Amino acid sequence: MTFENILIEPVLSEKTNELREQGKYVFKVASAASKIEIKEAVRKLFDVKVVDCTVMNVYGKMKRVRGRPGRTSSWKKAIVRLAPGETIKVFEGV
Repeated sequence: MTFENILIEPVLSEKTNELREQGKYVFKVASAASKIEIKEAVRKLFDVKVVDCTVMNVYGKMKRVRGRPGRTSSWKKAIVRLAPGETIKVFEGV
C-alpha cells in the first residue's frame, strides 16, 4: 500500500476542530492500515513528527432506504497526535 492510499480523507467536524487545537488530526484511513503505516504515511506526506496514533473502527449505522432497512458503510478512523509546535499547513488554511 502506498502512502497516498493509506490516508483516504481528513475528517472535518466541530469536534475535530477542537482536537486540532490540541495538536491532534483525524483521518479516514484504509481498513487494512496499521498504526505504524498510518504514522509513517502522515510523517512522509506532511513532513511532521508524529508522536502517537490512535485507531478505531466506526461501524455503519442502521438507516431506512425507501422503507426498507439498510446500513451505512463501516470505516476506520485514525487520530494522529503531532509533536508540540508541529502543524499540518493544509488544515490551517496557509
